[in-house]
Amino acid sequence: MLKQSVELDLMFQALADPTRRALVDRMTQGPASVSDLARPFAMTLAAILQHLRVLEESGLIHTEKEGRVRVCRIEPEALRTVEDWITERRTTWERRLDRLGALLEQDDRPERQN
Repeated sequence: MLKQSVELDLMFQALADPTRRALVDRMTQGPASVSDLARPFAMTLAAILQHLRVLEESGLIHTEKEGRVRVCRIEPEALRTVEDWITERRTTWERRLDRLGALLEQDDRPERQN
């Protein structure tokens, strides 16, 4: 459990930055070279590489050298881990709100008098 918690911490820290979220969004369309990923941003290639390093260290992406080009890919299993964590919390809160709604509905019903 602690290992998963540390992994989630790294993933959420990585996703906290809007530039890194934009990079992840782009990579969900398919693998991309570092230069392709950097093109839309008004920052240095070194800054993009730092963002990619954070994403890779969090486990959200994988990079590998293909010839002279470094290609970046999403790690779907890592995204699933984040999604599962969020889904568990959402489900818990939906159940709680459903129970609260049922209780409030019960309280709103007029009591029958015989």
